[in-house]
Amino acid sequence: MTRFVDIQAVSDLVRALGPQPFLLALAEAMREDFLRWPEFDKSARLASHSPVGVIELMPVSDRERYAFKYVNGHPGNTARGLPTVMAFGVLAEVETGFPLLLAELTLTTALRTAAMSALAAQAVARPGARSMALIGNGAQSEFQALAFHALLGVEELRAYDIDPAATDKLVRNLAPWPALRVHRAADIADAVRGADIVSTLTARKARATLLTPDMLAPGMHINAVGGDCPGKTELHPDVLKAARVFVEYEPQTRIEGELQQMPPDFPVVELWRVLAGELPGREDPGQVTVFDSVGFALEDYSALRLVHRLAMAHGVGQDIALAPENGDPKDLFRLTRPPAG
Repeated sequence: MTRFVDIQAVSDLVRALGPQPFLLALAEAMREDFLRWPEFDKSARLASHSPVGVIELMPVSDRERYAFKYVNGHPGNTARGLPTVMAFGVLAEVETGFPLLLAELTLTTALRTAAMSALAAQAVARPGARSMALIGNGAQSEFQALAFHALLGVEELRAYDIDPAATDKLVRNLAPWPALRVHRAADIADAVRGADIVSTLTARKARATLLTPDMLAPGMHINAVGGDCPGKTELHPDVLKAARVFVEYEPQTRIEGELQQMPPDFPVVELWRVLAGELPGREDPGQVTVFDSVGFALEDYSALRLVHRLAMAHGVGQDIALAPENGDPKDLFRLTRPPAG
């Protein structure tokens, strides 16, 4: 049978463990899999673009497991009462192709994106970073805040959104974590001023310029999350020129990330090489670093692997007959015949 884990089941898992322990478990699962980077069959995601958004398929596999995610990105959805991002995924056996898990990945993607951001920052941000600007306080913002609080010890958030209600939501949702202080910034420049880490988390599909070179400070780390498809950016090109830039999977990031603004030979470092100790992360305390995050299928593989393990251990979700398992495997037509008697 295939284990089916819907949005309520994942919500139950996160509540049972707590958001921060769940984020820590996700970060560790991704670290484990990024250290096995050469073992995976990797490709850029397959994207279908329209004037209002994008629908994507994201596959990856190793010798034992195959995973894919279906995910959309429609910034106008909130006006319809729908999330900007919705997703589901499958984890299957490579040996047989049998689907082990069918799971929601809307909530899980928000968690894994934040965990990946914090994992990258652990590797390349300046040690001792304790303040972070959050530019864009929508659906991803609380997850980023809690991930950086748990993995890096961030204590102060400098939050800004063009919609004050989004910042109100952020403050309200983070109230149970009093050690994480939230400062409401007047604008982007105010949010960035004095921040050790800057996370850009906007959804609008446009070539935006949220961060400009004059906002940079020595040693700053930039977690660029929102620029994740062609025609969508958040950073001025000169910000990238002034920084050491890290990416997940270079062929995909050059098409979708902030790198789409740069020439094909612009130098970047794939993060797995830093995690594996092959290349240095930050080269000196004053260096500006950028994680050009677009989201990669290996992160979803890790998330599905974790959700499957936790669902089985906690008895969460339900078994469904997604594929026929009983009877003659060569006689599929039997499923169309009326039952005997």
